[in-house]
Amino acid sequence: MIAKCLVLPLLAGAALAQPMVIKTTTLIDGKGHVLRNQEIAIESGRIARIGPASGKPMIDLGGLTVMPGWIDTHVHLGWYFNKEGRYDPGGRDSKTTPQQGALYSAANAYATLMGGFTTVQGLGQPIEGDLRDLVETGAIPGPRVLTSLRSVNENTGDPAQIREYVRKMKEDGADVIKIFATASIRDGGKMTMTVDQVDAACGEAKALGMRAAVHAHASDGARAAILGGCTSIEHGTFLDDATLELMASRGIYFDPNFLVLHNYLDNKAKYLGIGNYTEEGFAYMEKGLPLVADVLRRARKQHVKIVLGTDAVAGSHGRNAEEFIYRVKDGGDTPMDALMSGTSVAAESLGMAGKIGSLAIGMEADLVAVEGDPLDDITAVRRVVFVMRHGRIYKNTR
Repeated sequence: MIAKCLVLPLLAGAALAQPMVIKTTTLIDGKGHVLRNQEIAIESGRIARIGPASGKPMIDLGGLTVMPGWIDTHVHLGWYFNKEGRYDPGGRDSKTTPQQGALYSAANAYATLMGGFTTVQGLGQPIEGDLRDLVETGAIPGPRVLTSLRSVNENTGDPAQIREYVRKMKEDGADVIKIFATASIRDGGKMTMTVDQVDAACGEAKALGMRAAVHAHASDGARAAILGGCTSIEHGTFLDDATLELMASRGIYFDPNFLVLHNYLDNKAKYLGIGNYTEEGFAYMEKGLPLVADVLRRARKQHVKIVLGTDAVAGSHGRNAEEFIYRVKDGGDTPMDALMSGTSVAAESLGMAGKIGSLAIGMEADLVAVEGDPLDDITAVRRVVFVMRHGRIYKNTR
């Protein structure tokens, strides 16, 4: 059964995208609109028409809710549990070979695609570059991948060295620059880079025309990144209202995360005792959940641009859609706002609003269909039955 499930999507993904017409009864366009009884014509992997039924041959997605393929702006596809069921960060004590690690990473990409996510942004691992390239050639099934390849932190060097490092990241093919301005929430989230270091990283990225995503739990690190010219703040658990107001005024994107904390707590036994995954660290993460809910609500009030990112680590891949649910049930988002954060707003944050994140003529034919209506019951996002990326069907289980 497992082999059959893997082979079918591989064959579908390998085939050339064929012209087709898809029938829908409920269509959420990614920009806040709901359309009824429309069909989507697809040619050469893009949407050629959306309109009333024409009577042409079609794929029938009637009775389902059809949306643009979802976008996760913060994943780590190279994180996995090894054969002993433990998080394996690699290095000298790794229990897996590089070949096994690559296979785990490919499996994570596949699971993410099957979960309805057709585009992801990986923040920090070289393997993501290989996955990006192999997915684009059709060699393996997975979501469209953007990646930073690695990251900048306080140990990267002085401002001049950081600027040189950022230039090298771009030269090596990074799509985005990832910066660690503060410590992990497990270590209290304090600022770790100096303002000069942050200025150098953000400033060089901006000079190169690149986006820069900044890990920042506390306001001092986030404020330095905003003033330095970076484009998104990841996590932001301890942000104050003044920093949120500054983000809104500067058009900075914000990515608060619920799933990553829940995932760590649910898989505590698989992480505990590795690095800073200590009892104290887990206590910090548990205390962080209500803080994430609070900062999300406050950010909405300030009209900050909020994107959907999960910080997907080992145990999360394929469950990325749980972030939608947490944001609605715990963070107070409306279902439509949550869905837009993972479609059009996320696409805009990636500089890809003209290509993905909404359903309109000329856009990539990235589609996901679920059983039920997520606007009435957000848990419908768990029931993905159809996934298409660039006009190719990777999942159809209805």
